[in-house]
Amino acid sequence: MIQIAVLGYGTVGSGVVEVINTNHSSINKKAGEEINIKYVLDLRDFPGDPIQEKIVHDFNIILNDPEIKIVVEVMGGVEPAYTFTKQALLAGKSVCTSNKELVARHGAELLEIARERNLNYLFEASCGGGIPIIRPLNSSLTADEIDEITGILNGTTNYILTEMEQKGSDFAEVLKKAQELGYAERNPEADVEGYDACRKIAILSSLAFGRQVDFEDIYTEGISKITATDIKYAKAMDKSIKLLAVSRKVGESFYAMVSPVLLGPSDPLYSVNGVFNAIFVHGNVLGDAMFYGSGAGKLPTASAVVSDVVDEARHLHRSVMSFWSSQKLQLTDISNSQRRFFVRVKGTPEQSLANIEEIFGTVQPVVLPELEGEFGFITEVISEAEYKAKAERLGSVISMIRLRREDD
Repeated sequence: MIQIAVLGYGTVGSGVVEVINTNHSSINKKAGEEINIKYVLDLRDFPGDPIQEKIVHDFNIILNDPEIKIVVEVMGGVEPAYTFTKQALLAGKSVCTSNKELVARHGAELLEIARERNLNYLFEASCGGGIPIIRPLNSSLTADEIDEITGILNGTTNYILTEMEQKGSDFAEVLKKAQELGYAERNPEADVEGYDACRKIAILSSLAFGRQVDFEDIYTEGISKITATDIKYAKAMDKSIKLLAVSRKVGESFYAMVSPVLLGPSDPLYSVNGVFNAIFVHGNVLGDAMFYGSGAGKLPTASAVVSDVVDEARHLHRSVMSFWSSQKLQLTDISNSQRRFFVRVKGTPEQSLANIEEIFGTVQPVVLPELEGEFGFITEVISEAEYKAKAERLGSVISMIRLRREDD
């Protein structure tokens, strides 16, 4: 029997307990041994819940119990999760987690500690919820050199944008509905401003490129400024707006960013709607691959955590996870990256197009007859720095959204 401890009995922690209880026999068969939850750490008590008999309030009980071989950290946040994780690894216990914030900040260090002690630190659930992406990057795709990872990595923002597109609603209205349905937190900043997706693409980039990508270095822009009018323009162009997290190797340089992007129907991410996530990977041998599934929610995330528990149970004294070097990967400034831009401006084409083309060169006007005093246009392929300089020179810009591919 393999005894495990779960740190945190919130949404994901209770989901882990539920998954293990529901699929107990098949999980044990796959692990090759019976897995038993001996402790659940939480500050609260849960009278009336069968889990109460396993609840402890002191982490040292878990740390000092030699029977505990695997610790499941689903507390969230950096502290005390970091301290508990490090202490568990130093005490000879493998750890698995769904904590993207912790993995993004301390993943390289914790992986190194695990590797030195023939333990495992696994974090499949930290990126994409229930979508298996960490394991493929760690094993299935190791023969490839990955040069691009692009993903819809946040179910909350994808749900909001889908609802705005399908119902013509404003951002604030859909956000309120998302909060009522439990898709968005009471304080939704981490989701809607792109910070959650930023941490996830930092983890995926660190794994794919083998060096530490600091999420603080990634240009991040959320969806809180996307309006119902932006959605109308997107529909007129037969495009969809998605919050994309992008990481690319171009030559010997690397850049990463998170921002709203316009996608055309030929793009594999175009039809990913609602709370679903998708991750597109390009390798120099494999070519294109896409991973799709439920990116959030109690049970999908818990399922990914439990898959790590099974993996650790099968490899108790052998490290199976690649580690990324703590050496920092220097990202290039996105100002050099090139793409097309959709720009909304004040005025009419008759009044302004000549001046716009004098500054931007040839553009494609986009006019919505029902809107007075403004129109849009799509630029040729230019760099971020060029766009910024030209937009400042033009002076009548209302807003801008990037296009996904240079050929869109």
